[in-house]
Amino acid sequence: MSHSDSELSSGERTPLLGTPLEGPKDGHHGRRRRRKATPLPKVQIGILLLMQLAEPITSQCILPFINELIGSLPIVHGDKGKIGYYAGTVQSLFFAAEAITVLQWSRLSDRVGRKPVLLTGLFGLCISMICFGLSKTFWAIVVSRCLAGMLNGNIGVMKSMMGDLTDPTNVAKAFAWMPVVWSVGVTVGPFFGGSLSRPHDRFPKVFRNPFWQEYPYFLPCLVSASFSALCFLLALFFLKETVHTKSRIPSTPSALEFESDPFIQSPASESGASTPTSTKPEPETDEPLPMRALLIPPVLISIANYCALSLLDIALWALLPLFYATPIALGGLALEPATIGTAMGVFGLANGLLQGCFFSKLVERFGPKKIFVNGIASFVVTFGMFPVINAYARDAGGVTPFVWGLMVVQLVVCVLMDMCFGCIFIYINSSAPSKRSLGATNGMAQTTVSIIRALGPAMTTSLFAVTIEKNLMGGYLVYVVLVVTTLLCLGVASRLPGDAWDADVLDEE
Repeated sequence: MSHSDSELSSGERTPLLGTPLEGPKDGHHGRRRRRKATPLPKVQIGILLLMQLAEPITSQCILPFINELIGSLPIVHGDKGKIGYYAGTVQSLFFAAEAITVLQWSRLSDRVGRKPVLLTGLFGLCISMICFGLSKTFWAIVVSRCLAGMLNGNIGVMKSMMGDLTDPTNVAKAFAWMPVVWSVGVTVGPFFGGSLSRPHDRFPKVFRNPFWQEYPYFLPCLVSASFSALCFLLALFFLKETVHTKSRIPSTPSALEFESDPFIQSPASESGASTPTSTKPEPETDEPLPMRALLIPPVLISIANYCALSLLDIALWALLPLFYATPIALGGLALEPATIGTAMGVFGLANGLLQGCFFSKLVERFGPKKIFVNGIASFVVTFGMFPVINAYARDAGGVTPFVWGLMVVQLVVCVLMDMCFGCIFIYINSSAPSKRSLGATNGMAQTTVSIIRALGPAMTTSLFAVTIEKNLMGGYLVYVVLVVTTLLCLGVASRLPGDAWDADVLDEE
């Protein structure tokens, strides 16, 4: 089937992002000339990124004190070896609840628009964090985390809206900022959690009320909830809808009427550009595609790699604070919550700066596949350094400057790993069969990833606890398992194309 025939036969086979390359290929390098990049709608993308910032702040602020909180509950009966089981369960519950509802939220955004769904998610984050801070029992913590997951469909919808706001020429630049914002949240979140927990003990002159002693972890939860509330108000008044649910074809009079509405105008109009946000022709129908239309190789391969990356990533970040908090004799580093928060916060800040400066340039230079594969491979080094760091800490009898140096090296390697997310977001958005299926594509990806993330923390922390309890392979079995898992994920990554999915690839399928 020729390319022109395929365009006319079905809009379902047309890629969302198309290809940012045009013109004849260079016979020696196999590269094509790139079109001039369309200016990004900076205000709208800025609001969207600020909303995204609420996600890591609310999820990461609990990490510095979650192990201490679980250890203070009657459910562990004073046995610190059981903390890993329950801490991993708490982290998994959010993703388990999200997995049940995220696809429905994403598909709903294709029908009613992105903005209502995003506002609902921000409201859910705010309420759930307040409930978490007021929790005094393990089951209250369970309910608050489940509430956050059920009401929050924002992850997939934000990626869909980012796809709405971009075209093939500027998508890499736009998605480069998503890891940056996440890194800023990873910086601010643990800082809030580590520095604002137990304010009655840390700042007794200011927080003298017995309330702060009874609820020692409410303050960081309140601060993160307040930020979500602020984002809610900004989105309510300033975020423009990107899904034109009542229009059919851009050339129709009804569509022109909608384009004149300042709240649903084309995102490109904000920058003064007249270039449409997508280069593909749209299907004649305005209805989103059925789910079976998404079960095509580009979508499935992209989602499979997103799952592989998320499995390794969630295992790492569930393991890292637990490793930092566990006594040295049991395989960790025995760091205090404030120190854990500072270490993770500094990493997040440095990571964000590096992502913002180099991600889009590296993708343009090497292509998303090379960045993604090398990022997956970096997990071998990251997981392999855990037993090395602990072994030096044991020999030194504590966390010495050399041990801190090893920790810094480990976190630097994580910077390359984090670049994988920007790459896989490009693959997922470009694999969507049509613009009106973008929400469903991201929703299906987020559903499968949420299942992985629901199982990952509990499995990783439980394996960590069992490894220590049974002294399996000297207490280091968990790291061997994760290194082997990484090698298997590299096989999945090899199925990705060198660049984003384009029309030729879709037609061949």
